[in-house]
Amino acid sequence: MDEQDVVKALAALAQPVRLQVFRALVVTGEAGLTPGTMAEGLGIPANTLSFHLKELANAGLVQTERLGRNLVYRAAYGQMNALLTYLTDNCCQGAGCALPAASSSSSTSCC
Repeated sequence: MDEQDVVKALAALAQPVRLQVFRALVVTGEAGLTPGTMAEGLGIPANTLSFHLKELANAGLVQTERLGRNLVYRAAYGQMNALLTYLTDNCCQGAGCALPAASSSSSTSCC
């Protein structure tokens, strides 16, 4: 993943509705969601949702498949993983950082 793709993906996620939509798709997994189901479940008007899905697709973060008369949207896990890899590639000076479990109240970090 090159720097321009990273910036595009982060810019797409730096908007509350798009972040909410992307997270819903990640939680749903490979089954994906139709726009109608997303609009109803997230309380987002259909035309607003359409705009945000287009932006997420443009950033490569969602994929679309036509199943009969329906479009199904899924998170693009490969792109998401590439983004996470890019962001953490040089973490901890290459020491393979492992943060303590989230339940830990420790304020130390590896970096």
